[in-house]
Amino acid sequence: MDFSVDVSLLLALCISCLFLFLGVKNFIQKNGNLPPGPRPLPILGNVLDLRGDYVKTLMNFRHTYGDVYTIYMGSRPVIVATGYKAVKEVYVDRADDFLARGDMPSFDACYGNYGLIFTSDMHRWRELRRFSLSAMRDFGMGKKSLEEKIQEEAACLVTELKRMKGEFIDPRQCLSKPPCNVIFSIMFGHRKEYDNEELISVIKYVYETFRMVSSPWGQLYDMFPRIMWYIPGPHQRIFTLLKKLLVFAEKRVELNEKTLDPSNPRDYVDAFLIKMEKKKNDPQTEFTLKNLIYSTLQIFYAGIETMSNTLMYALLIMLKHPDVLEKVYEEIDQVIGRERIPKVQDRGEMPYTEAVIHEMQRFIDLLPLGVPRKTTRDIKFRGYDIPKGTNIFPVLSSVLKDPTYFPKPEQFNPNNFLDENGEFKKNEAFIPLATGRRLNLLIKCIYIFTKCIRRYVAKPSNRSKK
Repeated sequence: MDFSVDVSLLLALCISCLFLFLGVKNFIQKNGNLPPGPRPLPILGNVLDLRGDYVKTLMNFRHTYGDVYTIYMGSRPVIVATGYKAVKEVYVDRADDFLARGDMPSFDACYGNYGLIFTSDMHRWRELRRFSLSAMRDFGMGKKSLEEKIQEEAACLVTELKRMKGEFIDPRQCLSKPPCNVIFSIMFGHRKEYDNEELISVIKYVYETFRMVSSPWGQLYDMFPRIMWYIPGPHQRIFTLLKKLLVFAEKRVELNEKTLDPSNPRDYVDAFLIKMEKKKNDPQTEFTLKNLIYSTLQIFYAGIETMSNTLMYALLIMLKHPDVLEKVYEEIDQVIGRERIPKVQDRGEMPYTEAVIHEMQRFIDLLPLGVPRKTTRDIKFRGYDIPKGTNIFPVLSSVLKDPTYFPKPEQFNPNNFLDENGEFKKNEAFIPLATGRRLNLLIKCIYIFTKCIRRYVAKPSNRSKK
């Protein structure tokens, strides 16, 4: 054996290790006084640490580094907040410091920072949010209320189930159409029949986009967008799907433009178009056609995904817990009866059903990492210096599955929201994915769902997998 070759290899290995050590050290030091965390690799960051069940990995890091720590998505530092107190600081106590929407490269590539939901421009977000809250409240301008629209959709769902005559159904398809139609009514002033091709296509594109973004390829793109943009692979399908959804939104807005009557606005899009006309001479206006189209698309995407997935998981939970379902049935029969559609006012008289609905949202834990945020300015957070524009991951799972607030958190238990007298009680650690008006809309939809399951008992098919 040539001893000189062995020495050369050993020397090369030592030099490589030295450069790697210096690279990691410089990589960490250049980001200043951030919270501690697992040691990242140059370029890769902590990608290798997050393989497999990354939510479980993040929860385990909490035991080592505390409630707030730093991980690196590639070269990008991300502050992870875990536990009720830290997550509450991000979402509630210091909301203004963490108000900007976090980086989501797969969506940013399509939306370009436009629209209501996926923008990190705070001025744009405030303007569009203020308008949207008002328009959502007043949508229809004297026409059917939101509750009436949901009730109408519930009646249509019951009719559809009746037509099926006990046949096998795909719950994802069945439970996606009602919330999609509710959003259709808000945005465009009318609903679609359940066999409408446009309705079916929109639902299909939304689900496929969500599936691709959540896939390993989609996550890889979000970690290394500058590289992955040029690499062929399944992740490129994300942009094809978003383009199809964008074309749908463009066509719907164009149709409203052609039929607009400024004296009689029919829906959200009409109200936005009227606002555009009023602000057309303002060079700083956020009421532009581009923001309208992207806001329309984003509201559809976020609304359909949240509500339909919650309804689908709610059905699965009820199938798995027939004892809970029977108690819900009894309360519905006692308060509402078998024919009347539920109203929001019924909530106060149905404490058990209210507790079940809240426990469903806790147990489902639809978005474990919450909605990513970003700091709006340089801040001091728990003794650390967090620069403006730093991404924050508030881990909702660490709150919703915390045994301190929810005994035996891995079990479905409505008693988490009931007092000793069987009355509904709030739990301070209940921080669901949806809040405010979105939460109210979600709860209304679930109440209608309870009526549907009362009329039709769902059973798993023999084809279903455990």
